[in-house]
Amino acid sequence: MRELFLVIIFNINFGYAQVFSFISQDEGGTLITHRILMDSEYLIETQFVDDPPQFILTRGGFYSKDGNTFTINFEFNSNHTKDGLLNLQLVSNGNWEDFSKTPIDLNGKWLMAGRVRDNVEQRRDTSRPRKTMKFLVNGFFQWIAFNTETFKFFGSGGGYYTTKEGKYTEHIEYFSRNNTSVGRVLPFEYSISGSDWHHMGFSSKGTAIHEIWSWRVDNE
Repeated sequence: MRELFLVIIFNINFGYAQVFSFISQDEGGTLITHRILMDSEYLIETQFVDDPPQFILTRGGFYSKDGNTFTINFEFNSNHTKDGLLNLQLVSNGNWEDFSKTPIDLNGKWLMAGRVRDNVEQRRDTSRPRKTMKFLVNGFFQWIAFNTETFKFFGSGGGYYTTKEGKYTEHIEYFSRNNTSVGRVLPFEYSISGSDWHHMGFSSKGTAIHEIWSWRVDNE
């Protein structure tokens, strides 16, 4: 499916952490959901089809603001091999729906920092170009695997989440690697230790995991 927009229009009336959504239609009449996750410095746009589930693209990075214009310098663009885009300007005019839920635990940007195996932590260097990041904003989440040097995109998925009494639950609404995963509900246990988020449960493949995610330092 071809690229739909080079300039995206959205509501400027947002706080530091917001989720926006709007629907567009391609030339074949397919309805496409545009999901925006953003905080005070980082913005991701993802496009997907609800029914039947289809992932289209995701792209995001750090942004700057000049008046009503937002310039995003991409860290990743899943469609880069087709459109060659490294940045994008977004101009606000009030067309978007504020889709945010009530802010809950874990809001922020997190980098995969390691795993626990046999009760032993195995850490990785989060400053290296190859990154896996989770971006959680007001009840919505997205993970992205990418390389900031080669611009290679490895995969992404997202939807909405809930937290309650140490339980973190993901509801998958889009998944780049496998559309059949859409609709799955994945429950996990979680805890916070310093700047680390310990994430324990089973992956979408049914594999037992104990992941360590660390709070992302600005521009890391």
